[in-house]
Amino acid sequence: MNITYIIGLLLAIVVIVLGMANGFPPYEFEKVMNFGDGPSVMIVIGCTLAIVVASFPVSMLAAIPKHFAVMFNVKKNNPAYYIDQLVELAQAARKDGLLALEGLAAEQQDPFFKQAIMLIVDANDPDRVRSILENDIECMSARHEAAAAMYDKGSSVAPAFGMIGTLVGLINMLKSMNLESGGQSSLGQDMGVALITTLYGCILAHMVFGPVANNLRTRDEEEVLCKMIIVEGITCIQAGENPKLLREKLNTFIAQKKRDSGGGSKGKGEE
Repeated sequence: MNITYIIGLLLAIVVIVLGMANGFPPYEFEKVMNFGDGPSVMIVIGCTLAIVVASFPVSMLAAIPKHFAVMFNVKKNNPAYYIDQLVELAQAARKDGLLALEGLAAEQQDPFFKQAIMLIVDANDPDRVRSILENDIECMSARHEAAAAMYDKGSSVAPAFGMIGTLVGLINMLKSMNLESGGQSSLGQDMGVALITTLYGCILAHMVFGPVANNLRTRDEEEVLCKMIIVEGITCIQAGENPKLLREKLNTFIAQKKRDSGGGSKGKGEE
C-alpha cells in the first residue's frame, strides 16, 4: 500500500478544510459550505475530464483502474528478490548447464524474467539477448510515460479551465451591474463563480492529477531498475560468471544499506 500518497492526500484535504473554516480554533465549519459551487464544478471538473477523454484513446482511459493499482502497489518490484533468483540460476547453470534453467524458467511468474531465461537457454548470441531485453524495457517505459502524460494533461488544463471559469463569472458579474436590468441579486453568485473556479483548478491540478503522475513515474523507475538487474544478471549467467561475484555485481544496483550479501531476501517480486 502506498501509504505516503494516502497520508499526503488526507493531510492536504484536512489542512485546506481547516483553512476554509477560519484557520485557527474556534473553527467555523459552516464556512466550508461557501466553497461549494455547482457552476464551478461543471466548468472546471467537467471540462477538465472532457478534455482528458478527448486527448487519449479508449484503451488508455480504460486502464485508469490499473494505473491506480500500480500506484498503490509499492512492493511489486523488489530488487533484492531478483538478485537472489539470479544467483540461484547462476548456481544451477554452473552445476548442470544452461539447459537446466528451462525448468526453472517455467516457475517464474514474471513474463520478462521468463523470457530472459529462455533466451539464454536457446543459446542466442549475448549481444542479441541484451538488445532484445533492453528494447523491451524501453518500450515498457514509453508506455508508462504515456500513462503518466494523461495525468499531466489533466494537471495542465485544470488551472486553465479555472481561469476560464473566472472569466465567465466576471462577465456575468459585469452584466449584472446594469442597475436597470435588476440583476444585482446575482452579483455575489457571479463573483463567487469567478473566484472559486480558480481554486478548483489549482486543487484538481496539484492535489489530484499531479501526485498520480509522479507516483506512476516512481513505479516505472522501480520496475526499470528490476529489469535492468535481470538483463545484467542473465548476460552474466550466460557468460558463466561466478555466482558470488554475480551477487556483488548486481548489488551495485541498489543502495548500500539495502544490499543482502548472503541471499534469503524475504521480499517477492512479480510482474
